[in-house]
This record gives sequence, C-alpha cells and structure tokens, in this order.
Amino acid sequence: MEVRFQNSPKETKAMDSAALRENFLIENLIQNDVLKLVYSHYDRVIVGGIRPVNEKIFLQNEEELKADFFLQRRELGVVNLGGAGIVEADGIIYELEKLSCLYIGKDTKEVFFSSKDSTQPAIFYMLSSPAHRRYETTLYHKEQASGGEMGSAETANKRTIYRYIHEKGIQSCQLVMGLTILETGSVWNTMPAHTHTRRMEAYFYFDVPENQRVLHLMGEPTETRHLVVNNNEAIISPPWSVHAGCGTSNYGFVWGMAGENYTYEDMDMVDIKDLK
Repeated sequence: MEVRFQNSPKETKAMDSAALRENFLIENLIQNDVLKLVYSHYDRVIVGGIRPVNEKIFLQNEEELKADFFLQRRELGVVNLGGAGIVEADGIIYELEKLSCLYIGKDTKEVFFSSKDSTQPAIFYMLSSPAHRRYETTLYHKEQASGGEMGSAETANKRTIYRYIHEKGIQSCQLVMGLTILETGSVWNTMPAHTHTRRMEAYFYFDVPENQRVLHLMGEPTETRHLVVNNNEAIISPPWSVHAGCGTSNYGFVWGMAGENYTYEDMDMVDIKDLK
C-alpha cells in the first residue's frame, strides 16, 4: 500500500506538472488481478481498485494500519464500473451490476472480489475511511440511488447524479459516496466549483473514451492548477482545493468524501468569475 502525506496550499503553488501528478494523481489504479491501495493522510482515506479476471481477490490487511484485519477500524464503499461482479463479505455474497454500490461496515473480517465472467470482468473502485461504529453492510443498485439530472446542454454540463452513501441513503460513519455521468455533448463536471475544508474528496474517472482525456482542475480558487487524467485514474483532492474538470468527451466519475461533516450539501461555493 502506497502512503501519501499532505501538502499545504503554499507548497502546492510551487509544484510543476510532475510533482502535481506524483502527489494528487493515482495512475494504474485498475490492474488485472492486482489490488492497488493508496493511503492518503487527508482524513486517512484509502483509495483502491481492482479488475479481478482469473482470481478471487482478498482484501488483505496492511502493515501500516496496525490492525488485525483491514476493516477492524474502518468502513468501505465499493462501486462496480465494469462487467457483473461479486463481493463476498464474511461469507455473504453480493452481486454488483455496473454502477451498483456496496457499503461494507466496520468489523467485517473477510472481503473478496471476483467477476462473474472473466471475458467481461468487473472493475471495482473503492474508498475506505476510519469508522467509530458499525453500520450494516448494504447494497444499492443505481435505481435505488437518489439524485437526478442537473445542468444543461447550453453550459455543456448536463449530467445525472447518483447518490449512494450519504445521510439520506446508505448509512455510514463518515463516508459519503456517489457518481456522476455526463450526457453526450456535455464535458464539464462540478461547475460552479466549490471547496469544503471540513472533508477531503477523491474522484475516479471512468468511461473516458480511448484517446480522450479529462482536464481536472485543482488548487485554491484563485491559484488553480490542472491535471490531465486518463480513463480509470483517480484524484486525491485536499479539503482546501477546488475539484472540477472538463473533458475532450463525455465521461463518468465516482466522487467520495470523508471528514468532519457528513452532510452532502456542505459546500463552500466559488463563483465562476472568481476562479483564477
């Protein structure tokens, strides 16, 4: 498991593209039969991904956690972005279609990931945060998510939001998680932008067409930077940073948050004219 430490706004201002990518972009997150995990010191969130093809993959414990098992003091959100998949949690089987979300509660000792068909493997993206109590493991399919359409074609941000883990959906300690899909012809996400210094956020971009990219905006509202992001790559967004993006095509992204405030609507909005 890779460990990444925090960066201050002042430090980030001086970074070149290589340093920005090293600190905030997670490349090669989705690999065949290899579980990749990145531990961020922003609210101690762990970002992970796996494409199980030929094997059933175990969520192994990590030395850095100093725990008896991975979820001894943690909770986990999992979204499937590929073919039909299976997650087994303490012997209970959960079948995840594309865009299904599974919340796995604290104290779950054994978690396995697999695909129903190796020719159409699942793609599991996951986010884990510290947890102080146990909530029930819960599966939502996309039809159960709240949200709906937002934006417009005129501003190139017509999109559908699916909210899964939040105070009015799947219950958790602090994890908030969902996803957004942009319609054909729309490319902007999360604009107007916002920050929320009470919690960090992570983005995972998916269904980015081959040879297309997303320009992800980050940084303080008056000191923006950008990262060029490929399909199935993730972004770690500090609490002080905006998080928005514009693609060369439409795409989808999973968003997830953890920190002090559990309320989805807790955002400090930034007017478009104030961005620099």
